[in-house]
Amino acid sequence: MTSPAARAWARVRSLLPARAELAGMARSPRRDLLAGLTVAIVALPLALGFGVSSGLGAESGLATAVVAGGLAAVFGGSNLQVSGPTGAMTVVLVPIVAQYGPGGVLMVGLLAGLMLIALALARAGRYMQYVPAPVVEGFTFGIACVIGLQQVPNALGVAEPEGGQVLTVAWRAVDAFVEAPNWAAVGLAAAVAAVMLIGARWRPAVPFSILAVTGATVVAQLCHLGAARPIGDLPAGLPVPSLAFLDPGALGSLLAPAVAVAALAALESLLSASVADGMTVGQKHDPDKELFGQGLANLAAPLFGGVPATGAIARTAVNVRTGASSRLAALTHAAILAVVVFAAAPLVSCIPLAALAGVLIATAIRMVEVGSLRAMARATRSDGLVLILTAVATVALDLVYAVMIGLLVAGALALRAVAGQARLDRVSLQSDAAGDHSAGAHALLDERIVAYRIDGPLFFAASHRFLLELSEVADGRVVILRMSRVTTVDATGALVLKDAVTKLNRRGITVLASGIRPGQRRVLDSVGALVLLRAATGDDYADTSEAVAAARSHLRSAETLPPAPAFPAPARSHAPAAVITEESSR
Repeated sequence: MTSPAARAWARVRSLLPARAELAGMARSPRRDLLAGLTVAIVALPLALGFGVSSGLGAESGLATAVVAGGLAAVFGGSNLQVSGPTGAMTVVLVPIVAQYGPGGVLMVGLLAGLMLIALALARAGRYMQYVPAPVVEGFTFGIACVIGLQQVPNALGVAEPEGGQVLTVAWRAVDAFVEAPNWAAVGLAAAVAAVMLIGARWRPAVPFSILAVTGATVVAQLCHLGAARPIGDLPAGLPVPSLAFLDPGALGSLLAPAVAVAALAALESLLSASVADGMTVGQKHDPDKELFGQGLANLAAPLFGGVPATGAIARTAVNVRTGASSRLAALTHAAILAVVVFAAAPLVSCIPLAALAGVLIATAIRMVEVGSLRAMARATRSDGLVLILTAVATVALDLVYAVMIGLLVAGALALRAVAGQARLDRVSLQSDAAGDHSAGAHALLDERIVAYRIDGPLFFAASHRFLLELSEVADGRVVILRMSRVTTVDATGALVLKDAVTKLNRRGITVLASGIRPGQRRVLDSVGALVLLRAATGDDYADTSEAVAAARSHLRSAETLPPAPAFPAPARSHAPAAVITEESSR
């Protein structure tokens, strides 16, 4: 027997990169290097923009893209995933920066990294499949709205107003612009966004984001557009790793934000990896390894002043479309961005903030899949409601709260739909003997034996209706419950059934059961329902024909009816006078 330490080490080893995954980087190096270069060009303005939007500065976005992007590429669970700062994470970080400052954000990233590693060790990655599509669509649409609103101050060329709620900040920025218009900033932001959106339709493979930002920077410098504020000085190189931000006294207050960041990192990274799988043939990510890789990335990024990172859907999609086949592409993207940090920091520092705002506004617009939203909203009313609630909660409240609200509402609506499928129908025993007009067939009715068939789940959300309907049975001395179509039974359903049988017994009505599945006997037996169903005859029955024979025998033994005419008893392998087919007898 292996020791707990050995099992723990085996679990950790299962999360480390396999030789085959690393060896795959040598298969198509040219394609991967080209894909990595393309992704780096796309990622540069996004990393700068998200760093600025988070409140920690453009340098934090670059540090995140380099450090987290490289580590997640090596240790993650997807060969094609590209990680770094994202708009969704920025949305979560803004209120954390406002409340706890830059040091609080770095602490939150570190704690979130530890939580992600714990989730990987606990094999939590598989639960991503239980997130409904309307929640994901509403979440994505809400994030796009928040990213766009966050860019309003920089796009209008006004100072960042105070406030932690994006709607409030955007409104105050508009008020400030009305008082002192800055048309240079508006023009740059609009031009960059327009070039990106039109260019993406015209030539999707061309990195119009970097071209637009470069053009905006040149125009701002040549025309001396002082109103278009630049990013500002960037350090030449990554900062020295430091733990100066650690504050043990703040751990208690930062746990809740860290849970939110970890939940978002897990959700967005696994969603992005799933998107990459869907765009390729033969690629399948390991969700637990992906959580482990993101955990390591978020442990390391704060040491270099980086913000929490996740898998980035847009950059991952670019990586796949440009022909990436291994982790080498994502590693190349991180290495090129590192070169930019060391060699081109002075040039990057001249980029106008309005240009980066235009990049992110265009990114937000491209995140919205109108066709997908329309299809989801038209699917069912429940799907449309979940989508709208999740999107509104994302904008008005918090991303994690939004997902929780979406999951709770989707779960409640799903339970309601499942409960609505449960039915209790009276079954005519005479119809079971169709075509047989013997006296024995009609004796079934004379003996006052009635049958009810339960269809669907017998569980907490639906079972109380059975209690009401069964308790109101007025005709019949024996009730046969046909349960072969019961899909599931929980403790609540079993207790409600027991209560209904007890009430019928008190009225002198005997209840028998047929077709109980083996897996459902344990639940019925645990609450005492099975004992009641067996009380009259000592058994439950495989099919209805056996239950009918037992009901007749019980009635005769109780001397409640005169002897029935002699005719063959129902049999499972023959066709007696009272024919009960295999289909109808269960």
